[in-house]
Amino acid sequence: MNVRQIRSQLSQGLTMAMVLSSAYIFWKLLSIVTNSGSPLVVVLSGSMEPAFQRGDILFLWNRDQYVDTGDIVVYNIQDRSIPIVHRVVREHIVYEVERPTKEERKKGTKKGKTVKKQLLLTKGDNNEVNDLSLYAYGQKYLDRDRDIVGSVKGYLPKIGYVTILVTENQYFKYAMLGWLVLSVLLTNE
Repeated sequence: MNVRQIRSQLSQGLTMAMVLSSAYIFWKLLSIVTNSGSPLVVVLSGSMEPAFQRGDILFLWNRDQYVDTGDIVVYNIQDRSIPIVHRVVREHIVYEVERPTKEERKKGTKKGKTVKKQLLLTKGDNNEVNDLSLYAYGQKYLDRDRDIVGSVKGYLPKIGYVTILVTENQYFKYAMLGWLVLSVLLTNE
């Protein structure tokens, strides 16, 4: 290998690293702007048909203080890794008294602040019953602040189907990986 080939390969490696780091920075910036750990989500099941089909990419927004009945939300359940996309069918507002902090107790404050908490019940549009059976054991509602990843504000149809193919079909996954490696190795720019 001569010096020119080494420089070319180093240049390709740096270009690939820049592309990957730019994508990561874009993702993190999008997460900050939307206030959501996952600002983009792919629909994995048909539970929200006809509103959303399997493979649609959803754009999430989590900056609204409350979610309205009828809004479509993405939520996480304890001990499950895959988020769920369903519609809010019922909401409850609960007022809880927070315990005073150590500093507040030292100042003589006996009562904590009253906090308004939103609890939600969801259901898939294509499902017969609500999601109570999907929630964690003993959980009757979703906590807006703890469980909701974001509200759906837009979507792109079918574009996320590649993600489904990669996760469900190992041959497709290896073919995509091989294609990416070959394209990086064979590019001379």
